[in-house]
Amino acid sequence: MRVFVTGASGQLGYDVCKELTRRGIENWGVSVEDLDITDRKAVEAALGNDRPDAVIHCAAYTAVDKAEDEAEQCWAANVDGTRNLAVSCKAIGAKMLYVSTDYVFPGLGEQFYEVTDAVNPTNVYGASKLAGELVVQSLLTDYFIVRISWVFGANGNNFIKTMLRLSKSNTELNVVCDQIGSPTYTADLAPLLCDMIRTDQFGLYHATNEGVCSWAEFAEEIFRCAGKEVKVNHILTKEYPTRAKRPLNSRLSKRMLSAQGFRPLPEWTNALRRYLIEIGEST
Repeated sequence: MRVFVTGASGQLGYDVCKELTRRGIENWGVSVEDLDITDRKAVEAALGNDRPDAVIHCAAYTAVDKAEDEAEQCWAANVDGTRNLAVSCKAIGAKMLYVSTDYVFPGLGEQFYEVTDAVNPTNVYGASKLAGELVVQSLLTDYFIVRISWVFGANGNNFIKTMLRLSKSNTELNVVCDQIGSPTYTADLAPLLCDMIRTDQFGLYHATNEGVCSWAEFAEEIFRCAGKEVKVNHILTKEYPTRAKRPLNSRLSKRMLSAQGFRPLPEWTNALRRYLIEIGEST
């Protein structure tokens, strides 16, 4: 099997390439410096020459707040780029796995969103990722769409690294407590995606580490596991205004994963401890 991976310099793409290599699966990853996915002809040439059996599409415009003012750039990457990849996948008969987000949902209530629940993004980023989903579904039959949330990995910036950096100069931090979701470790997610593309269990999935927490609870566990003496003040989202509106409820049901025979990911607290060891921040 030959696998083409976009976003290879990002948190998830990096770990996907690492996992494919560990398994002895031929792969090549590209970053924005290697391939501009918004360039249709460049994508056609890259996939036409290499002719992979599968494409794992991790690349995305993910600057949620900036996207509100850079909608055109966000849309180009997340929609046009995804369309170019899907068209080329169809042309060469390759499977496609598109990584999406919890931000496609409105984030209301306290229920766990099922893959079949109504979508209604609250910001430009979420709308662009949903549009990418619809492009994939309209062009392909051999596809996986995997919605994820609160991602962290070794190769890139994330909430954990931000909290650790802030702990060096603060003994007290305000963190929102009314946004609830599941942290997701790319080193746990990557093997699942690599398992998926070896099957024909096509469709729409949610994949996160097990368990839920608020950002404030996440921060407290980070500091506890890293041995940092930082007090976390629980504040409401309305007390921490951002350019883009965030969903309050990012709980994702993984029912479809288990129904199709895929194993659930470990608990997020377990993932956090292993991640801190990976980046050398464990006590």
